[in-house]
Amino acid sequence: MIRPINKDMLFLRRKAEPATKADLAVAQDLRDTLRAHRDECVGMAANMIGSAKAIIIVAMGPIDLVMLNPEITAKSGAFETEEGCLSLTGVRKTERYQKITIRYQDESFQEHTQDFTGYIAEIIQHECDHLKGILI
Repeated sequence: MIRPINKDMLFLRRKAEPATKADLAVAQDLRDTLRAHRDECVGMAANMIGSAKAIIIVAMGPIDLVMLNPEITAKSGAFETEEGCLSLTGVRKTERYQKITIRYQDESFQEHTQDFTGYIAEIIQHECDHLKGILI
């Protein structure tokens, strides 16, 4: 189901709770909502659609990767950038890392550890900030 984009700052600043199998519908709603905003959005966190669960989705070309309970375990190559967000107005400066390692679960709750670089790493960092209640 396509959900409205949440712009409630108090809700967006809340830390996400761990995702469980009962939250798989939220992952599907994220997928549907990202597809609906594909022309203006490359990633989303569950709190952006009103769910305080630790779930993100990242557009990687033709693949939309859902990550449950993601945790960045390593990062290197700090750089300054500017980012926008559907939940926030305007563009803001922030620090990101060129390379990250992230541990997450897929929708079958299988654990993965994977390295990402460049723009995809930047998107993942933005969405993981959302899960911590950090708004750039």
